[in-house]
Amino acid sequence: MDAQLKARIEALIAASPIVVFMKGNKLMPQCGFSNTAVQIFNTLGVPFETFDVLSDPEIRQGIKDFSDWPTIPQVYLKGEFLGGSDILIELYNSGELQEKLEIVLAS
Repeated sequence: MDAQLKARIEALIAASPIVVFMKGNKLMPQCGFSNTAVQIFNTLGVPFETFDVLSDPEIRQGIKDFSDWPTIPQVYLKGEFLGGSDILIELYNSGELQEKLEIVLAS
């Protein structure tokens, strides 16, 4: 990955405490997995930002390389990679996600 792309991704991740790289955006998800991520954050009532990877093929591939994670969506909390929708569902169902979000949003 070239330095310019890496810097763009790092800037997107740093722009908000909760960032979701997804297909579509929070108002109009373009796949079921992305929709799941949006619904979880909406249910919890937390502010979050999204980046539509369909709008930028360089970021779409770059974020997969950056995180070493092959699928979209990808969720970042305070700059740290959390995982995709499967991990988000698991953490939500166990109550761990709510705990993590309280810490992220309090700091």
